[in-house]
This record gives sequence, structure tokens and C-alpha cells, in this order.
Amino acid sequence: MSPTSQRADRSGAAPGSSLSAGRRTRELASAVDGPAADVLVVGLGATGAGAALDAAARGLDVVAVDAHDLAFGTSRWSSKLIHGGLRYLASAQFDVAHESAVERGVLMTRTAPHLVAAQPFVLPLTPLVSRAQASLAWAGFRAGDMLRLAARTPRQVLPAPRRLSATEARHLAPSVRAAGLRGGLLSWDGKVTDDARLVTALARSAAARGARVLTRVRVLELTASGARVRDELTGEEGEIRARAVVNATGVWAGGLVDGIRIRPSRGTHLVLRSERLGALPAGLHIPVPGETNRFVLVLPQGDGRTYVGLTDEPVEGEIPDEPEVPETDIGFLLDVLGSVLDAPVHRDEVDGAFAGLRPLLDTSGQDGSGAAAARTSDISRRHAVLTSAEGAVTVVGGKLTTYRRMAQDAVDAAIAAHRLPAGPSPTAGLPLVGATAPERLRALPAPARLIRRYGTEAPAVHELARRDPALAEPVLPGHPVTRAELLWAALHEGALDPSDLLDRRTRIGVVPEDRAEAIGAARDALERAAAVRH
Repeated sequence: MSPTSQRADRSGAAPGSSLSAGRRTRELASAVDGPAADVLVVGLGATGAGAALDAAARGLDVVAVDAHDLAFGTSRWSSKLIHGGLRYLASAQFDVAHESAVERGVLMTRTAPHLVAAQPFVLPLTPLVSRAQASLAWAGFRAGDMLRLAARTPRQVLPAPRRLSATEARHLAPSVRAAGLRGGLLSWDGKVTDDARLVTALARSAAARGARVLTRVRVLELTASGARVRDELTGEEGEIRARAVVNATGVWAGGLVDGIRIRPSRGTHLVLRSERLGALPAGLHIPVPGETNRFVLVLPQGDGRTYVGLTDEPVEGEIPDEPEVPETDIGFLLDVLGSVLDAPVHRDEVDGAFAGLRPLLDTSGQDGSGAAAARTSDISRRHAVLTSAEGAVTVVGGKLTTYRRMAQDAVDAAIAAHRLPAGPSPTAGLPLVGATAPERLRALPAPARLIRRYGTEAPAVHELARRDPALAEPVLPGHPVTRAELLWAALHEGALDPSDLLDRRTRIGVVPEDRAEAIGAARDALERAAAVRH
């Protein structure tokens, strides 16, 4: 582990990593109409924040901007899974599968073991799953374990798949219908505690290495030598100059660089109160009827909620900032979920829903041949790095699991196109803010839930609550997030308004009624943070 992961400043935050309103003001003033940076990164999702960290870790001067907040777009709407690439074997995308398994291992063992851990899944063998389908699934899980081995991820990090008796399957998935159940298949994959927290850790790790990480800065026009920008808080405009530009804006990439064609795919999740499905020691794989390699996932979150997802539907027309969830997606997910449950979940029992847009690269020809476009579920998840004739680098495609490799490839392309003085990427061995060895994490003097979210900074968050009993109170009755966590986010994680706190630094906002109830606590945290800074 690097020294950054071991030390902390007097607040308990990793040195130089704290993002705040004051730091944003200072660094925005130095970036706009100032000397040219080495690299300008546009977009602060996982790939953009990863590119900022990659470039800064190579010693380059970096400015990274986003029109909204950290993880505002697709990166906060994932299934929270760090996939090992199993689904890509079925479509013979062996390179993508191997890359996914390798990057999963990097996250689980070196860069973010506090945020990414093993998640068990049960595939219930109900009467709807034929013996041939079960055999195919079992072969797939065994192949997935071979991917783990090829990626050199230790067995103690990801256990082996195994067959379950009907009794064992019901123990791990008690809400599954017992009638006709003949057993189950147990498999393991990676799961991130919170995808938006991963992005926050990336951004803060970049900031600790000198990157200027600037939210609420909208790019109005992008060129290969910089951007005309607007501060969304003040309305002031100016120019950020850079020797190289990386466009990491995901589904919005085509709006900044000509010639980029994206086919967005909508992935919808339902949010249920966990008591609706009862105790779930494992997640569920539920086969989608009529599909050979597609599942609906039931994902317990550990915060009193369970997610059910996800869909894969093409999106046409203008791309919204926050996608709406159509009733057709909700109905589809409830139907598949109901195929295995003792008691179906009804529409009025769905407490929330969210959708993200996958930035899939459109590789279909525009030759007027009339050939039918591929389903979005059939488009490769392989990422692409495209350099325009002028030298602007755009990275698209891919998935959350492989953000680090996408970022590395994008920075490599920028360095090559503009002959920047930098060596190879060090990020495969670079721990993120909060990361340390698992045995050290277990020894930290803080609750396990905080350690899974903050790693080595968990004792500092816990100390805030210990010193002020009011901060130890939960933001909502029955929800684990405390007021101390909101204050920490305002002081050190770049949260500027209540939505940053409720929708991205925590997951409270995915249930609208919970969000409304928590808004007062969020405002109080921002006021407290302002008082501390002054």
C-alpha cells in the first residue's frame, strides 16, 4: 500500500485528498484563463475520474471537470457488481472476459478492497429451469472460476461455485417458492459497496496527486487544445487550456466531439424494502424466460433495501440528464421476479426505481443498406478509445468493472498523440483513498459498515459521531446512514448541495419519500460544514 493509504491529516482524511467548496473556488480560478494544463479530462464518472487519477499519477498536470457532480451520470446507476466477465464468454468475447476478471481482481486485492468484496448468488433450480439450462449455467460458473484462476485472484477472495440441495437453496434464498425446487447453483462475483463512492474515492485519489477536480463546470465547446467552460454556480465563462484533452462523458460524448455515435441502452433497477423479500444471505440469479444467457438479479444492499434489475433497452432521441423509468421496465422486472417467489411483488410495493444509460459505441454502418441494427444487449461491452484528426481523445463503451483499463488506455492515447512527458500507468497497484490490506481493515477501530464505505477513514467518520451525539443519529429512522456521514461528505468529499449528499454520497435518494424526509438533515450538514470552514 502507498503512503497515501496509510497516513491521514489531522481531520483523519487522506492527505491532500479533501474536496471542498473552498478548494473548488481556488482551483477553478487557477484553471480558467490560466496556464495550459497537461491534460483536461471532461466527465467525472468512473472512467473520467479514473483518467484524472491515471494522468496525475504519472506526474502530469491535470484539470478534470463535470457539468454536474461526481458520478452524476451512468456510474451511479449500475447494479453495483464488479463482474468477472462470465457473460462475455457466452458470446466468445474472450478478451473482454479476461480483462474483466483481471480488473475485478485488481479492485478486490489491491486498489479498493474496502469497497469491493465477494458477493454470493443463488440460481434457484425451479421447474422453469430445465436440466439442460441448469447444466449450461453450471458449465458457465465453472468457466467463470477458470477466469478467476487466469486472472490470479486468490481462492480466499472469491470462493468456488458449488451445487446446492433444495434445503441449502431455501436457506440462502428463503423467499423462493419451495414447490418443485430441486436445488440451486451457488456462484460468486465482485460487488462494490456503492458505485458512486468508488467514483468519489477515485476523484479524491486524483486530487491527492495534484489534479484539480472541478464539479459544476460545464464544457460549452471542446477542442483538442482545451475548452470554453461555464461555472454553473456563478454563470461566469472562461477557457481552460490543455496540451491534451480526454472526453470521458459517456452517453454525452458525441455532443462534444464530432463523429462519435453512441447507442444508449437503458438499464433499470427496482428498489424494494428488504423486509419484502426477507433475509437474503445471497443474491439471486433469475433466468429470463426465452433467453439463454440473460438473468434478472436480486441484489441485497445491506442498507435495508434490495435492488432488482436490470433491463437492456435501446434509447432513442435526446439523452436526458436523469433517465426516467418506464412502466414497461417495471412490469418486466416484476414478472421475472414473480416467476420464482412464494408471493409476487406488486407494483405498489415498489419503493423506488432508477435507470442508467450504457454508453455503447454504435458500430453499425450508415450506408443505407437497411440491415437491422443489433439489439443493445448484443452490442459488445468492449471499450474504444478514439482520437480525432485534431487530437482530442474520446473513450466510450466498456463498463464499471473495467474503468481503470479504459482510463489507462485513454491517457496512453493522449500521451502518444501529444508527446507528453510521462511513463507507463501505475494505477494497477495504486490503492485508492481508504484502501489498505484486508487484515488492517479488520483491525480498524470503527463499525464494520463504516469500514466497508470509508476504509482507513472510517475511524475519523466514527470519531465525528463520538464527539457529537447529534451526529451519531441516523438521518432516517431505520436507515444506517448517520448525520456524521453527511458532514464528512460536505467537508471532504466535494458535496456542494443536498442532492450531492442524498443522491450520490449516500443512496438515500433512490426512495423518493426517504429523500424528502432527509432533506433537512442534508441542509444542516452543509451549514455545519460551512461553519467549520469559517
